[in-house]
This record gives sequence, C-alpha cells and structure tokens, in this order.
Amino acid sequence: MIQLKTEEQIKRIEEACHLTAILMSELATFMESGMSTYEVDRYCYDFIIKHKGIPAFLNYGGFPATACISINEEVIHGIPSRKRIIEYGDLVDIDLGINLDGHFSDMARTFIIGKTSAENEQLNRVTEECLRLGIEAAGKKGARIQDIGKAVYKHATAHGYGVVRDYCGHGVGLAVHEDPEIPNYASTYLPNPRIREGMVLAIEPMINMGTAKVRVLSNDWTVVTTDGLPSSHFEDTVAITKDGLKVLTV
Repeated sequence: MIQLKTEEQIKRIEEACHLTAILMSELATFMESGMSTYEVDRYCYDFIIKHKGIPAFLNYGGFPATACISINEEVIHGIPSRKRIIEYGDLVDIDLGINLDGHFSDMARTFIIGKTSAENEQLNRVTEECLRLGIEAAGKKGARIQDIGKAVYKHATAHGYGVVRDYCGHGVGLAVHEDPEIPNYASTYLPNPRIREGMVLAIEPMINMGTAKVRVLSNDWTVVTTDGLPSSHFEDTVAITKDGLKVLTV
C-alpha cells in the first residue's frame, strides 16, 4: 500500500535527505585509490552518528554495513571489507540511507576514482542522465510510475546499455523500502499507479555496460553483472508536493 506523506513528514524526510547529500559530497573528496571499502564505510558511519542519525541500511534484512559499496561489475549491495581495495580508475557506487527520528533518506552515486576509460565515463554520464530523465518524467502532470521506467529505459538502450530488471526503485520516507516499486522499464504486466501529491520516491537507474543480466554472489548480497562488465547506479529521493516534484537529496 502506498503511504502518502504530510507536508510535515516530507519536511522531516528532507532533513535526512539533505544530510545524506552532504555526506555524498564529502565522499567525493574523501575516497582515493588504495583505500579499503571498510574505511569508506566507517567514514559514513561516523558521519551519520556524529549528526545524530542512524544508518538506515545497517542490519536491515541482515545487511552488515552502513553503506552498500559496489565496484565496477558489482551492481548493488556490495559489502564493505578491509580486503576490498579501491583502485585508480574504478567506478565506485555508494548507496546509503539515513534514519533521522523515523524519517528515511535513500541516495546513490557512482564515483570515478581518479581517471578512467572513456567507456566508463560515458556509462556513468548516461546513467546520471537516466536519473534526471526519470525524475523529469515523474514530475509531469498526470504522470504514472511506469513513465519513469520508460524514460530511463529509452535513454539507456539508445546507448546500447543493459537496464537491470531484477531490482528497482521504490517508495521511501517512513521506512527504508515502501510501495510502490519503480522499475527502470515499462511492462503491461506491472502495476502503474498514478503519481500523486504526498508520494516520496527513490528513483534509481542501474545501468550495465553490457548485458542486463545479473547474479548474486555467494555472500547472498552482492549483485554483479553476468558478463563481468561495469555497472553504474545513481539514485535520488524525490517528493511530490502541492507545488510539484522536489528533489530532496540535495
């Protein structure tokens, strides 16, 4: 069931989202090659606790860390580790949320460490463009949930990329995951509710350089591309207000 939020709830969710955006901005300068993903995760944990928040992902469904940190062919749900070292040229996806007094954010960015290949740069740029196009589609008058996926899918496939179907965006705000699901493609077999005032949505394209197919590693969390080619992931939390769509993770 889709839970519509009040103006006051959206305001509180926005506070969590703004804090998350600040953390993402800091990560852009904090991360460097030679650093372990555990160090990055610890930085995220310390930041959130310092600002009187709770890491929304930590222990959610048994996930053992503050941030999902996924590198190159890892699509989502990468588990931070002292052994996993970030290398120059890597694509590093940081996906995390903050719980501020029961109000939740969700945000993801894929960072380029140093310089990378032109192919990786294009994948990352197009994925970020997919996010912006999905957000634009959500904000149009009379829009439905599948309009988001249509926009994402059209742009990604125009560049020959695979669009992940096994995982999707979702409602958010009073819990980590809420209805509705927001796939990055459209299908007549899927629900297609109209986007309404009070909805808070996490829109998150997951775009692969090659195949759209993915698999889960033996740790039961980390999702990787089946062909071993890189993936990119961008996510923002947005709210539908009386004045229109507002991006909260800024």
